[in-house]
Amino acid sequence: MDKRHLSRPRRWLIERCQHINFGSVTFHVRGGEPDLGRPHHVTRTLKLAGGVNGPRPEVANDDFELRREHIALLVQLETFPDGTCVKVKLAHGLPGASIDIEEDHQAA
Repeated sequence: MDKRHLSRPRRWLIERCQHINFGSVTFHVRGGEPDLGRPHHVTRTLKLAGGVNGPRPEVANDDFELRREHIALLVQLETFPDGTCVKVKLAHGLPGASIDIEEDHQAA
């Protein structure tokens, strides 16, 4: 699967992951894709003793073959109902082995 074949919301998510590089992105899901009509939240993890803190170089590429981590994330998003809040932890611009689902609960 290539980046250029993705829908706009999916392309946005892949590019956001690459731009953050290390940290996390939290967003809502609609129709199995990131809901670009709602705000999202970014947390950046910065390395203090050297290392690269900027975006991944691939963010500038118009097209490339997606990594299995990207594909696994996109497939998982399709299973969530609309309105689900998802937090994706990132390392080297790639989703980690797990994601967090954020839930709001009313006081008892």
